[in-house]
Amino acid sequence: MSNAAIASWIIGPLLSLYTLLFLFRIILTWYPEANLNKFPFAVAAWPTEPFLIPVRKIVPPIGGVDISPIIWVGIVSFLREILVGQQGLLRMMG
Repeated sequence: MSNAAIASWIIGPLLSLYTLLFLFRIILTWYPEANLNKFPFAVAAWPTEPFLIPVRKIVPPIGGVDISPIIWVGIVSFLREILVGQQGLLRMMG
């Protein structure tokens, strides 16, 4: 098994997991009273918050809605397609 195949095998599921976590964060924006430091919300909040903080500084909430998780779903989906998609870089290398 090549290094590219191993990287693809690790990166693909990791990016899928982050997509799901950011989708969960989008749903959590509908419930501002949810405590992100308590289980089960912390499962999505802790790994995603470091990514969301810089985006919030650049893109403020629109109409009181935090759109930073939406931006990250797009970024992660794009990265997944570029790296491990059907014609992704890691697939072509492996």
